Amino acid sequence: MILSRPNHTAAIFLAVLLSFLTSACSRQQDDAIRFGLSTAPVTLDPRFATDAVSHRINRLIYQRLVDFDEQYHMIPALADWKQISPTHYRFKLRQGNRKFHNGDYLIADDVQATYESVLDGKNLSPHRATLVNIDRMEVLDGDTLDFYIKKTDPLFPGRLVIGILPERLIRAHHPFQDSPVGSGQLKFLDWPAEERLLLQRVSDKQVIEFITVKDSTVRALKLLRGEIDIIQNDVPFELLAWLRKHGSIVIETGKGTVFTYLGFNLQDPVLKQLYIRKAIAHAINRGDIIKYVLGGAAREAGALLPPGHWAGNPELSGYTFDPGRSKLLLQQGGYNMNNPLGISYKTSSNPLRVRLATIIQYQLGQVGIKVDIRSYDWGTFYGDIKAGRFQMFSLSWVGLNMPDIFRYVFHSTSIPPAGANRGRFNDTRTDEMIDLAESKTDLDEQAGIYRELQAWLQEQLPYIPLWYEDNLLARRRNITGYTLFPGGDYDGLITAKKGLSAED
Repeated sequence: MILSRPNHTAAIFLAVLLSFLTSACSRQQDDAIRFGLSTAPVTLDPRFATDAVSHRINRLIYQRLVDFDEQYHMIPALADWKQISPTHYRFKLRQGNRKFHNGDYLIADDVQATYESVLDGKNLSPHRATLVNIDRMEVLDGDTLDFYIKKTDPLFPGRLVIGILPERLIRAHHPFQDSPVGSGQLKFLDWPAEERLLLQRVSDKQVIEFITVKDSTVRALKLLRGEIDIIQNDVPFELLAWLRKHGSIVIETGKGTVFTYLGFNLQDPVLKQLYIRKAIAHAINRGDIIKYVLGGAAREAGALLPPGHWAGNPELSGYTFDPGRSKLLLQQGGYNMNNPLGISYKTSSNPLRVRLATIIQYQLGQVGIKVDIRSYDWGTFYGDIKAGRFQMFSLSWVGLNMPDIFRYVFHSTSIPPAGANRGRFNDTRTDEMIDLAESKTDLDEQAGIYRELQAWLQEQLPYIPLWYEDNLLARRRNITGYTLFPGGDYDGLITAKKGLSAED
């Protein structure tokens, strides 16, 4: 067997070619605005999205009938509406951008098909519970659709916030979850790997690349090196302080409405005891966590809705830090420092969330509660929470615009997969108050009942409200036109521009 000698000329040519291709690829990537994520989206189908990242990205891909202003008032988005009778609403699609990204024209039949698929019990949409009041829909023409509801609901238009999908593709069982077709300002290009998602702005062909980097330190280093252009939230304040020292990075902050809480499995024999939940609430020093861990970038929360919401309760501030009270409460069950109560605490593997869990673990340990932290990748963690495989967990709610969130989260009929009552909270008075509020046609009456409901929920503690997180933005100086929104949405990517950096 004769072995030929290596062709050095060919090898050198190949190396030069590969270098050129890599450089060209790099230049192409440099044209994209690269947005750093701590977790990847779970699904790009708005009918099934419940995690924050999916919700925020879907807002960019799809249009919805209705949206909200900064005061949480309902405003037209894709359609205007008028109330024909107490149980009859007519929606008229606006003229303008009505094309799906595949070229199909968005009409009323697409709206009807989208909501019929959400309401179809076989599809197990988690949003079905908020829409069961719909009795039927009737398409009048390509621009006009009537909704008939079973009972009066003055907030009904605000429930129509699901992104609209093409009817033709719904009928064909198109895989929207990983190949979305919307009509929003960004369209889907590719999802080559879990950690890379490519969208493109319809208006100017600007590519937006979402890059998932779970470790916050690595994410910050990539920002500094120019491998990422924007990071929003999920950055420890120590890293923000470090990034501020670099002239190529700009740090911005804004008041946020993202609600962070501790949740409980209320079917657990220990945690179903109210005195145990109150002991946990009094043992957590939220003030110190906000000051020393979150860098002051949060406000203590007393309820699900922020106090400035029209249905919020500004008189609620949550449970005070009182470790002595915690110890007294624990003594009711025979627990003390020598006989500690053991609880498992599930969280995501996000470093900041693990750090917060570790601090809460320490604080609970000071009163006689031994906490076993179990951190998982986002998909595993979130799956366990929805399935009820936990004792205690922490999560955040985003996009809390409508008080219908109380039915979705706390009503006994909203246990997954019918809704997001993940703690399996079953309380007759809560159900009655939610039903009563929704029966009122006067918004002031509704607001009064919802304020009373939130006070009652603070007493019953299915959740421990922790804080409303501020929005934190770290961007490279050559990124301009990005606006922070209170709910933490990524809508700033619709207007963001990328110029040449100082290094270029």
